[in-house]
Amino acid sequence: MSAKPSRFYLDKRNGKFMGVCAGIADYFGWDVTLVRIGFALGTVLGSGSGILAYLVIAWIANDKPAALYDASPDRQAFWRDVRVAPKRTLRDINAQFRDADRRLRDLEYHLTSESRQLADEIEKLR
Repeated sequence: MSAKPSRFYLDKRNGKFMGVCAGIADYFGWDVTLVRIGFALGTVLGSGSGILAYLVIAWIANDKPAALYDASPDRQAFWRDVRVAPKRTLRDINAQFRDADRRLRDLEYHLTSESRQLADEIEKLR
C-alpha cells in the first residue's frame, strides 16, 4: 500500500491510546488536546457511545505510514490544506502560477524592450 497523504490515518506516534484523536487532529490540523477534550465531552454527554465510535475508528482506520512522519512541515501543511479545503488549495496554487507568469512576462518585457537595449549601450560606454 502506498502512502497517500490525503487519507485519514491513526497517528500512533503522537497518540495516547490507539492514536484515534491524534489522527483526527493531524487530519484536520487541530490541536490534539482539544480533540481529546471534545471526544471526552462527547462520550460523557452521549452516554458512552463515543467509546464505541472510538473503537470502530481504531479498528477500521490504517496506521500512518512511516514515510508520512518524515515529511517536511511545509509538505505536511500543504496536504493538510488539501484535505480540509481542496478547492481553496487549488485556487491558491493557480493564483501563485498566475503571479509567477505575470512576473515572468514583466521580466521578458523589460529585457526585450528598446529602453533596456539603450540602457545596455549606455552601460557599455562607461
